[in-house]
Amino acid sequence: MSSSITVTDETFERDVLRSEKPVLLEFWAEWCPPCKMIAPILEEIAAERADSLTVAKIDTDTNPETVRNCGVMANPTLSFYRNGQLLGSVVGARAKSKLLAELDAALLSAVR
Repeated sequence: MSSSITVTDETFERDVLRSEKPVLLEFWAEWCPPCKMIAPILEEIAAERADSLTVAKIDTDTNPETVRNCGVMANPTLSFYRNGQLLGSVVGARAKSKLLAELDAALLSAVR
């Protein structure tokens, strides 16, 4: 069973921008209640899509450089990357089905 990976300012380029697979990156913080709500959903997605998607998390309190460079203003922010390109972002916790629909739409639009 696969699980999400932890990204830092130092590993963002390698783990997200140079990833061979698309990446769903959560910007989160320990004190954030919606982040705690969505954590089990992200772990389910990480396990279910391990062959085709990397699910990653970056703590906004300890990685200010990436947060600033990515323009993140709220937790949780979920960003979709493919081939080093930001395909889209959504802010706030959401149901698994809605998150997967948004992720799939972003990945599909990037193929066109």
